[in-house]
Amino acid sequence: MTWLVTGGAGFIGSAFVRLALREGWTDRIVNLDKLTYAGNLENLAELEGDPRHRFVHGDICDRERVLALLKEERPAAIVHFAAESHVDRSILGPEAFIETNVGGTFSLLEAAREAGVERFLHVSTDEVYGSIPEPDEADESWPLRPSSPYSASKAGSDLLALSYWITFRLPVIVTRASNNYGPYQFPEKLIPLMISNALEDRPLPIYGDGMQVRDWLFVEDHCRAVRAALEKGAPGGIYNIGGSRALPNRRVVEMILDALGKPRSLMTQVADRPGHDRRYAITTARLEQASGWRALVPFEEGLERTIRWYRENTGWVARVKSGEYQRYYERNYANR
Repeated sequence: MTWLVTGGAGFIGSAFVRLALREGWTDRIVNLDKLTYAGNLENLAELEGDPRHRFVHGDICDRERVLALLKEERPAAIVHFAAESHVDRSILGPEAFIETNVGGTFSLLEAAREAGVERFLHVSTDEVYGSIPEPDEADESWPLRPSSPYSASKAGSDLLALSYWITFRLPVIVTRASNNYGPYQFPEKLIPLMISNALEDRPLPIYGDGMQVRDWLFVEDHCRAVRAALEKGAPGGIYNIGGSRALPNRRVVEMILDALGKPRSLMTQVADRPGHDRRYAITTARLEQASGWRALVPFEEGLERTIRWYRENTGWVARVKSGEYQRYYERNYANR
C-alpha cells in the first residue's frame, strides 16, 4: 500500500512521513513537496536511501504533474499537508495563501477524482473557527469565523474538499488541529522562535499583552491522530485534533526562558498583529469516540523534548534562519 503525502518536507508533514515509516503504518510513501522556504530535505535525512520513501519535487498547483504522479503510483490514499501556514506572512502577502491553500487543494482534488483515489485526508486548522469565547469549546459544527487571510484560505479549502464528497463522492476527510510544536519546526512560529531567540540572547517579541490562549499539541500526537482519522474516519467527516492543554502565549514563553535559564527580561512587548484571535479552544470527542485516539504527550514533556532538540541542532537552526528568514523577520518585527 502506497500513500501520497503532500508537503512532506515541512514540519508536520515530515514528522508524519518519518513516524509512518518508522512504525510501519504503510508500505511506501510518495512525498510531493514544492520546497518553499519552510520545506527542508534535512527533515527527511533519516530516510535517505530508504526504498519505502520516494521524494518528488513538485507543486500541488500543477494539476497535470499531480495527475501523472497519481496514475503512475496509484496511491491508496492522499494525506494533504501542503499549505502556506503562517498568519503573519498571510498578513504581509495574502496572495500565496489563496493560490496554494485554495487553488492547490482544488488542483489536488480534481486530480484525485480523475485518478479514483480511495481516501483523501485534508489537514486543516482550528483557526477556521476564529476566536472562541470562554468557557466554550468548538466542536466540528461550530460556525466558521476565520480572522486572517491564512485561516480564511483554510476554511475555503475545507469547504471545497468537503464539497467533493457531497457532489462527486470522493472520500474526503477533514482534520482541524490546534497549535503544533516539536522538533524541526521552522522558527517563525511561537515556540521555535522563542527558543532560538533565547538561545542567542536576542529579544523575544511578545504580541500585545501575550495573553492570547492556544491549545498546544505535540506534533507526533497530531500525526497519530491523522492516521486514526485516515483509517477510521467517515468520508465527509470533520475531526478536531487538540492537545487538551490551553495556555497563554506569555506563560509558554516564561516556561521556555525558565527551562533555558534565561532572564524573563528578554521578553519584549511589541504591537499586536491585526485581527489577532484571543482564544482557541476545541473539543476532540468525535475523533476519540471514532478511533480511540488520545493526545499522549504532556505539554511539559513535549516542550522539554523540543527545547533539547533545538539546543542539539543549532546548525539546522542557523541554516534555516539565513537569507529569506532574515528579510521576513525584519519586515515583520522592525516597526513594532
